[in-house]
Amino acid sequence: MTNDNLSTPTGGSVPPPPPMGANPPRGAAPATAPTSAPVTQPAVSIAPDAATASSQPPKAPQQRPLEQVLYEVKKVIVGQDLLLEQLIVALLARGHVLVEGVPGLAKTLAIKTVAESIGGEFQRIQFTPDLVPADLTGTRIYNQKSGEFQTSLGPVFTNLLLADEINRAPAKVQSALLEVMQERQVTIGRETHKVPNPFLVLATQNPIESEGTYPLPEAQLDRFMMKVLVGYPSPTEEFVIVERMTSAVEAVSQVMTTEELLELQKAADQIYVDPALIDYSVRLVNATRAPQAVGLTNLAPYITHGASPRASINLILTAKALAFVRGRDYALAQDVRDLALDVLRHRLVLSYEALADGVRSDDLLAQILHTIPLPEVTLRERTNNVLNNT
Repeated sequence: MTNDNLSTPTGGSVPPPPPMGANPPRGAAPATAPTSAPVTQPAVSIAPDAATASSQPPKAPQQRPLEQVLYEVKKVIVGQDLLLEQLIVALLARGHVLVEGVPGLAKTLAIKTVAESIGGEFQRIQFTPDLVPADLTGTRIYNQKSGEFQTSLGPVFTNLLLADEINRAPAKVQSALLEVMQERQVTIGRETHKVPNPFLVLATQNPIESEGTYPLPEAQLDRFMMKVLVGYPSPTEEFVIVERMTSAVEAVSQVMTTEELLELQKAADQIYVDPALIDYSVRLVNATRAPQAVGLTNLAPYITHGASPRASINLILTAKALAFVRGRDYALAQDVRDLALDVLRHRLVLSYEALADGVRSDDLLAQILHTIPLPEVTLRERTNNVLNNT
């Protein structure tokens, strides 16, 4: 890391690459005004124009494949900048993503298009009530000619697995994904088979239908790194969607290989994280378990179980990936805050009182984010930590 990247304290303004699109703030503003004021960092550029390209700082070579992926995806997908950014973050952080939204918002199309631009093996499973675990993981088949059982591997043995409408399958089918999502392996009979690397589960679900759906087990929800909520497009975006989808849609090209994705993941692993950010993540997660400890006694009746340690780990992993996407080799507190809702919302188990009062996880998390201030990291502290780790 060079001192050029340390020109401002945590939360300060860092010259970013050209923006992919507007990146609205997430969560609530802190109760006090910490030194690390919130900053809106744009994502990786798709196609910077000639007027601004010359004034932008040169990008690291490893970011160019991400720009190409986003450029290809934007041939099909209109808007949804935050969703696309979160999908890229998940790819870099090796985390599974659950995308929730009403029908017709291009959830499946966005995931499928990202998969097409990256390459590798891609499988789509349409979850239905009549699925059985063997339809996902595979089974052992008796071969009459050889007189032996042979293993037939299921569609989970792929690089990118799209679990479409995952909540339409019963719990026993959903639980079949527990081992492969956590350990990247599947046990069939007495044999254990590793899935390809990289391996990611990208799932969708519809929140407005209850007939013919099954709630996801808490153990499986906790294995998703992020739960992303997709909303309706703006009128301008919807106009472009209708115009584009009623004519010939441009084909998406593969612009990245799985080997390049693995290299990008290794590069994201090298992003520097100050210990103050780890402490901030741990304090956020602990506040979901004991809100009264941070003065939020009014939230305690609404939370039955808080987030697990996986949440603390994933807050840091996603912050490192987001910092990489935004063109930095160090993470900021704002990176943690920007993804806190996506990482934490599905890990809270709400009480019946919360359901009766119509209180959502996002409402509770917004109060927690408002109460716990961003950490303060000075330039001298960060410089010393960087030099000690080089």
